[in-house]
Amino acid sequence: MIRSISKKIILAGSYGVGKTSLISRFVYQRFSFSYQATLGVRIDRKVVNLPNLTLNMLIWDIGGDVTQAKIPESYYLGSSGTIYVFDVSRPNSFEQVGKDIDLLKDKMPNTPILVVGNKADLLEPNLLHALDQQLPVPVNYYTSALDGTNVEETFLQLAQSIAQNA
Repeated sequence: MIRSISKKIILAGSYGVGKTSLISRFVYQRFSFSYQATLGVRIDRKVVNLPNLTLNMLIWDIGGDVTQAKIPESYYLGSSGTIYVFDVSRPNSFEQVGKDIDLLKDKMPNTPILVVGNKADLLEPNLLHALDQQLPVPVNYYTSALDGTNVEETFLQLAQSIAQNA
């Protein structure tokens, strides 16, 4: 018998790193070149079928930086997993990655967090490798919402982590 559960996941990171674009690529298989900042939170849903489990992912796209005091604590409550996104082409979006991950771990202990470098299509592979060496935390995936690289894999890995804890 296949169980069915609903779980909240959040996408966190600085403005303009592509959180909304990653969700749009994963949920709707599309990409838009127009930029609209997410104000507050936007929630999308996608059902993922795993062995012996149907996971209804409630995906919270949180606008703003992780460290912003304006982000209500309630946005983090009840989260079963997090994808932290930074822009590989903008150093200011990943300079705080270590502190941001520590803050997320404080807010959501024992919750899986994947670190994702988005817009990987803008850098050569050797530059991504060099970036890997600079960051204080390991990067789980380098993604491109534009061409879909590793987007599905990222969300599916988080879904599998959540399923193991369910």
